[in-house]
Amino acid sequence: MVLINGQPSTVINVSDRGFQYGDGLFETILIRENKPLFLSEHLQRLMQGCQTLGIPLPGLQILRDESFQLSRQVAGAAVLKIMVTRGSGGRGYNPPETINPTRALSLHPLPQYPDDYAHNGIKARFCHTRLGLNPALAGMKHLNRLEQVIARAEWQETDIQEGIMLGYDGYVREGTMTNIFFVKHRRLFTPDLSQAGIAGIIRGLVLSSKHGVNVSVTAASQFDLLNADEMFVCNSIVGIWPVVQLEKWQFPVGPITRQIQTWLKEIEHENLLVDH
Repeated sequence: MVLINGQPSTVINVSDRGFQYGDGLFETILIRENKPLFLSEHLQRLMQGCQTLGIPLPGLQILRDESFQLSRQVAGAAVLKIMVTRGSGGRGYNPPETINPTRALSLHPLPQYPDDYAHNGIKARFCHTRLGLNPALAGMKHLNRLEQVIARAEWQETDIQEGIMLGYDGYVREGTMTNIFFVKHRRLFTPDLSQAGIAGIIRGLVLSSKHGVNVSVTAASQFDLLNADEMFVCNSIVGIWPVVQLEKWQFPVGPITRQIQTWLKEIEHENLLVDH
């Protein structure tokens, strides 16, 4: 099911700036037990992105109510996608004086990844496609995701589950669909996203250090990753996947990765109990 500005529909005006220019943002949210997980964190990021782009955000309570309206229709787990655009505004880059944003909420099947990915880990590769550096847009989950699309098209091997992307400055930023963390000497690190990359919701939760492990944001190189003691990737849909092979280098599923996996499961359960 899809709601466009609160009404069941699958039609958006061809003049919508989200279609014309990617002028908007989106959130991808896991639904479990008829509830959207970490909805408050997703809506907070959406609000921050709208403020940065100058898009009037539909009321948070409206988005919250519509998110739960769709989530209650789910049997089992699913994915909720929220998109907010600047709305229609004619041809040309200059935004209209009067902005009537478009909001679209849609339900999607949960991707069927093997449980083995979370338990025994995944294989990854470095992507040739680089991320452009733009601090004005860094961290934001805007609709312009062509770099990730091109990077994901680089491989079709079914035994490789993720590609690691660097910026044009040579530093590691993220996976094509995940954020990345690595451990060295029992210290946890994640790449700096101040110039490029998406600041994911699970990344933000892990950065809180409430799991008992101190986390540092760092300028991470390929050398840093290949010499890590353990490594994992994360996003709101897959949770945490240990990385057991990157290119030809192999890694164990380490104790810190397991500790944070266990912690994430616990706070997901708490979120289901209190987020309504």
